[in-house]
Amino acid sequence: MSKIVEWYRDLMENKQDPRTQEWFLISGPGPILTIIATYIYFCVSAGPRYMKNKKPYELRNTLIIYNFIQVLLSLYLLNEGLMAGWLYEYSFICQPVSYLYKPSSMRMARAVYTYFICKLIELLDTVFFVLRKKDRQITFLHLYHHSLMPVAAWIGVKFFADGHPTLLGVINAFVHVIMYTYYMLAACGPHMQKYLWWKEYLTIVQIAQFIIVFFHNFQMQFTSCDFPKPMSFLLALNAGLFIYMFGSFYVNNYLKPNVRQESKTNGVTNGTTNGVSVNGNANLNKINHNKDD
Repeated sequence: MSKIVEWYRDLMENKQDPRTQEWFLISGPGPILTIIATYIYFCVSAGPRYMKNKKPYELRNTLIIYNFIQVLLSLYLLNEGLMAGWLYEYSFICQPVSYLYKPSSMRMARAVYTYFICKLIELLDTVFFVLRKKDRQITFLHLYHHSLMPVAAWIGVKFFADGHPTLLGVINAFVHVIMYTYYMLAACGPHMQKYLWWKEYLTIVQIAQFIIVFFHNFQMQFTSCDFPKPMSFLLALNAGLFIYMFGSFYVNNYLKPNVRQESKTNGVTNGTTNGVSVNGNANLNKINHNKDD
């Protein structure tokens, strides 16, 4: 036990990124773990019990505004990630964490921190499901994704606030621009459904995202790069899990003949039979049971 305590202290005090150690919610894991535990408890227990005898909230205007803000935040993160490194300076094969205070490194560190805050804001996706009594949409994949991403982003800010892992955030921001645009349109009402035929392709974009992240991190096991191989392996492993889960979702909801036929019978491509509804007002699928993430 003493060795574990010693290892933990060494990790928290000597292995952290010195640039971010004083930033809000970053000093230790207590606050983020408390937030995630509260989130899970509300979504699987307290929230459904509170809504049991209440009518679902519509939240149309709230969802439109929320998704619009998410689009703006994603555009900001995409721009910062590209301009701070990936468009000009960074190597796609090996990009060690600099731990420097130069302007581009600090710009990337601030972008990583903003990404972390965005992952916390995205917990509202599930809160909206609860308030709208969309309990069936709160699946294992949804909760796993939303619970994991804030913790992973916290680890990034705490220990690796620039460098190789940040490509994940840049790609994810690009995907979220498209995805939250979809959600915003869906929140406008059923009359927008005819313009949302491209939902299936969002799932494909999601899978492509995880494939890129998988290979970008897995190849680090075979290069001489000053970045922790165990961390790159864990990132690749998590991406592999998401490839499997999202791939299974795509097969079950877009490729199986009975799903295709039922969708045609209902007159709506990928309608309510396909499993997961978006956080909009229309009764559509939520492409990824969540994002990606």
